Amino acid sequence: MRTKWSIKSKLLTRRLAVLSISALMISTLAACGGSSNPPTAKEAGKYEVTPGDPFSAYKDEITVTMGRVTTANPKLPAGDSYENNAYTRLVKKAFNAQIKDQFEANGEDYSRQVSLAIASGELPDMMRVDSKDELKELVDNDLIEDMTEIYKQYATDNIKNIYDSYEGRALDNATIDGRLMALPATSLDSAPTMVWVRQDWLDLLGIQLDADGDGAIKLDDVEKTAEEFLKRDPGQTGKPVGIPFVNTLNTTDYNGSAYTMLGVASTKGSFPQYWMKGEDGSIVYGSTTKETKQMLGVMADWFKRGIIDPQFGTRTFDDITALYTNGQCGIAFGPWHIPDWGLGNVKQKDKNAKFTAYTLEDADGKVNVAHANPANQFIVVRKGYEHPELAVKIVNLFYDKLANDKNVGTSMPEAAKYQENGVDGSTRPFNIEVNSATSLLDDYSDIVRGIKGEISLDQVRTTESKNNIKSIQTYLSDMDTDNVTAWSKYHSRINGVGLIDKLTRENKFVWMTPAYSGTTPSMKQTWANLTKMEQESFIKIVTGAEPLNYFDTFVSNWKKQGGDQVIQEIKDEVASKK
Repeated sequence: MRTKWSIKSKLLTRRLAVLSISALMISTLAACGGSSNPPTAKEAGKYEVTPGDPFSAYKDEITVTMGRVTTANPKLPAGDSYENNAYTRLVKKAFNAQIKDQFEANGEDYSRQVSLAIASGELPDMMRVDSKDELKELVDNDLIEDMTEIYKQYATDNIKNIYDSYEGRALDNATIDGRLMALPATSLDSAPTMVWVRQDWLDLLGIQLDADGDGAIKLDDVEKTAEEFLKRDPGQTGKPVGIPFVNTLNTTDYNGSAYTMLGVASTKGSFPQYWMKGEDGSIVYGSTTKETKQMLGVMADWFKRGIIDPQFGTRTFDDITALYTNGQCGIAFGPWHIPDWGLGNVKQKDKNAKFTAYTLEDADGKVNVAHANPANQFIVVRKGYEHPELAVKIVNLFYDKLANDKNVGTSMPEAAKYQENGVDGSTRPFNIEVNSATSLLDDYSDIVRGIKGEISLDQVRTTESKNNIKSIQTYLSDMDTDNVTAWSKYHSRINGVGLIDKLTRENKFVWMTPAYSGTTPSMKQTWANLTKMEQESFIKIVTGAEPLNYFDTFVSNWKKQGGDQVIQEIKDEVASKK
């Protein structure tokens, strides 16, 4: 078991060794008449051409090592890599800073690399961490830089305005004991989870969904459509499959809601894995409510009737994506942007594929959604790195300058080409998003007005929106185009974000504000087991291995094995902040 003392002990040993070497070097240099080493940027800013300038380069080339979060299909051009691509070359050109990757990984592999780095104390100069727990551990062991004053000095006004649009939620999430210890990702509201249905299959079978055209359908509509797809096999595969779901089933991140049952849960007013306020004001864990039990009853019924994939619980994420790509299933639950990275594979294989996005409404015709928790992704800087301000400069470059440059095709042509070709954002130095709280709908407004010719491309706020307008215009000029990027941008922006915009304007959403999003002391010991218990119990109920009333047994066990203690700690923490 790793302890704070064991980490500190390792670090102390290493630092004493470094100090001994440093002392010897200083003595030697003094004997030779003085040091030729320049002072660090933190001491005097001497490495910068213009100290304090958010976009100033360094006089001499500097190196920054990174931990990089990768993705399976980044769409990098031949010859480019995560370490050497248009974006890393842009950093070199802008700041005279060379990026070297200490490690690259995705998913759980990345989490393991971060854990190893923390355990050994051998951190890269910068890396992303994916939980508040990890951030706190780094702070507790004095492993990362305090970014408070550096942020104030170097962040551009635009970046500060972006963070401020969350009314403190974003920066507060990265603040510990009053000090800003990381640069947080932002997490804008991107609800709801959508139901993406093969429109070409609906047309082929003569099925009309959403007769009133309001974009919202009921569970019965999904059931009937899934049954028709299974019976009539419009993909002509000979082996159609029911709706697939990941075995984790739930998420508190609408952006990561692909193949989850968050949409189904919403129809019952259920918010699994969210911390909520009960009717009496108490703290309630959403996975233990009567509404969640009702939702599991729907899922169990669907599984029994074949509406859910019979191999639910065993398929990987990639396996599920393959079902859509192969034409075995035509109903997918997921976020507004799933056409950009998931459903685009369907278009590549079937040029006739088209999807329409719907959302699920409850019995009263409302769409139940939750406000986003603050993002638990943070960019941290290793304690002792001479140029911590470079982290803020990189944020300025990618989330302000590149995002807003009206002449990016001329000023940053390589990066502009990446955006035009849909190269994945993970290839940027920091695999995070830093967007204003209203950016999704602001960008949609620009795109629609740009397509209609109501504003010129020069009046469009962001480079990404300009590229999206061009792609969507390409699609609209030929809806049978083989251009997958044009197809995906039309589907994600016009169908996906367009639905969010419509429902927002029509006041169709009923919002739930999470009561808590942090980590309590006992969670560190119990949460992994509680989460495993939850997942296994839900799978058993859905697949019929246990009856629906087994849910009550799960709730009882959850409370006894640490849930009640966690709730008490949340109550105490919330009360202490009042």
